Amino acid sequence: MTRAAGPLPPGATVGILGSGQLGRMLAVAARQHGYGVAVFSPDADSPAEAVADRALVAPYSDLDAIAAFARGVDVVTFEFENVPAAAAAAAAEWAPVRPAGQVLHTTQHRLREKRFLSGAGIPVAPFRAVDSAADLEAALADLGVPAVLKTAGFGYDGKGQFKLTDAAPETQAAAMAMLAGQPGVLEAWIPFERELSVIAARSVTGEFRAWPAFENRHRHHILDVTLCPADLPPGVAVRAEGLARAVLERLDVVGVLCVELFLRADAELLVNELAPRPHNSGHLTLEASVTSQFEQQLRAVCGLPLGETDTCPAAMVNLMGDLWAQGEPRWSAALALPGVHLHLYGKRAPRPGRKMGHLTVLGPTPELAAERALAARAALTGG
Repeated sequence: MTRAAGPLPPGATVGILGSGQLGRMLAVAARQHGYGVAVFSPDADSPAEAVADRALVAPYSDLDAIAAFARGVDVVTFEFENVPAAAAAAAAEWAPVRPAGQVLHTTQHRLREKRFLSGAGIPVAPFRAVDSAADLEAALADLGVPAVLKTAGFGYDGKGQFKLTDAAPETQAAAMAMLAGQPGVLEAWIPFERELSVIAARSVTGEFRAWPAFENRHRHHILDVTLCPADLPPGVAVRAEGLARAVLERLDVVGVLCVELFLRADAELLVNELAPRPHNSGHLTLEASVTSQFEQQLRAVCGLPLGETDTCPAAMVNLMGDLWAQGEPRWSAALALPGVHLHLYGKRAPRPGRKMGHLTVLGPTPELAAERALAARAALTGG
């Protein structure tokens, strides 16, 4: 039976489903505040396991193991949205799960997410469900090209996506081959000016806090650089935060959630995706904000008051496994530059495209901070 809700003081144990870098940084925040940490993951020797009090290694489909895990903690949260909703439901029999399983159910499936957003009156790109070649042909007739076909479930960092620049039969066949029999969603191509993220939190009592809107720059569909705050036309930042508040309130989120947005040239905003947990773009809050996104997640799921989100100008750059191609990066060269903060995630095997860590730099302006962060990353390989 689920334990009664109420503030959980230091000494309680936070259970995290998932044990990657997000779980690791959440675990560090929990340990700093005096909480115990348990992690559950199919992967042994994972980043979060190294800083947790205990780890249970089992597949998410093992609902008996999930139940045993939940019985040993005081609250359960998750580090990424691809944990099966059934696992969250099994955990909820024994401990509060925050955010709740219904949030996972909605956000881990692109079509459900788009339908939720559209039904809530939140602006999104035009979209159509695609389950067959006939569906794709009809959807392209409605939306035109270019367009993007995406798998409905379990996609991130550009995975499970196919851009159609024409509607030729061979192009449609290649797009359907990418789906590999999975349900899909076709989205109209949005000619956006910039990609933004608003990371916000909501407490058990409905208290809401948001960080300033961040600007995100991608490379190969993976976040490369984040600038904070984003340089936005008048009113855009307020509208972006309003969209984030609407999402968290309509989904009844308890915890941190990231709203990824497109900013069009006409200053209109469209919501692209939701991530119901701390987000890569929010890593700079560790140094730049009064309260980091990880501390805020801890506060929210433990039923505590949320922290202030005042944030100074900063930038973050991701460190991908490619940086190890010529051997160990030159850490001293990067750390010799002023204001550089290094975070490594404890992953043993660097691979191209794998997130191994990040650098954060504070600065007088976001653009200057980004220049310094990029210079520090270049110094890692002698660039």
